[in-house]
Amino acid sequence: MKTILQGKTREVAIDTDGPVVIIGESINPTRRKKLVETLSERNFEFVRQLAEQQIGAGAEVLDVNVGYPGVDDESLLPETVSFLQENFDIPLCLDSPNPKAIEAALKVAVGKPLINSVNGEEKSLQAILPLARQYGAAVIGLVMDDGGITHDPEKRLKIAEKIVERAVAMGIRRENVIIDPMAMAVSADPTACLVTLETIRLVRNRLCLNITQGASNISFGLPGREVLNDAYMALSIWNGLTCPIANPMKITALVKATDLVMARDEYAMRFVDYFQNRS
Repeated sequence: MKTILQGKTREVAIDTDGPVVIIGESINPTRRKKLVETLSERNFEFVRQLAEQQIGAGAEVLDVNVGYPGVDDESLLPETVSFLQENFDIPLCLDSPNPKAIEAALKVAVGKPLINSVNGEEKSLQAILPLARQYGAAVIGLVMDDGGITHDPEKRLKIAEKIVERAVAMGIRRENVIIDPMAMAVSADPTACLVTLETIRLVRNRLCLNITQGASNISFGLPGREVLNDAYMALSIWNGLTCPIANPMKITALVKATDLVMARDEYAMRFVDYFQNRS
């Protein structure tokens, strides 16, 4: 199944049969003091740098999150989206917990963006799904609902099914729902990765949908984070992950290698090209 996203003219196909599409995570003020400072001044030069770095490193979609304490994201998110679209032809993932900010960004977005995100809570379904339908956007569905976050993969699958059913009933095409199985910190729960990996497998096998997740969530609070993230990411891709939200500077080599091992890179052409262009 393919989820098609679009920039001004560029089209990106996220495919359940691969290869993996990287959604660049770096335009996010969390732990980025410089981004908070520059965004507060409506100075988008650092945003430009982050976009250029991520695209150059292999990102095919850019997540755009401007959330920090005291921000008016209803004005800043669409301003940031407009700036990025003026300077780059790449699909965007509009990332905010504020439906009003999402709608403001959708009003200025060109092409077909991705909304990050809706979940199984009734309030979220009623706020976000109509926006996805009205503006023709794809949407990420988080597998949590009014009961919170379950540690049962089958229950996470049921939430994913609920989100898809509600989206389809509202007129959103099935392929325009991408599921996030909710990777959690393995330092807090030794079974966290197993739960998410099984959720990925279930969504892939039973729903045949594209799947995303935050690439670094599982290693929070631990040393050797990049090694741990890489191990988990390879397992996730094997089980059905198709479009991780990650730092392409850290994950692209792993993605190229995993695609090759999984026979998604004929004659290793993309793998070889990636490493030749790095030298």
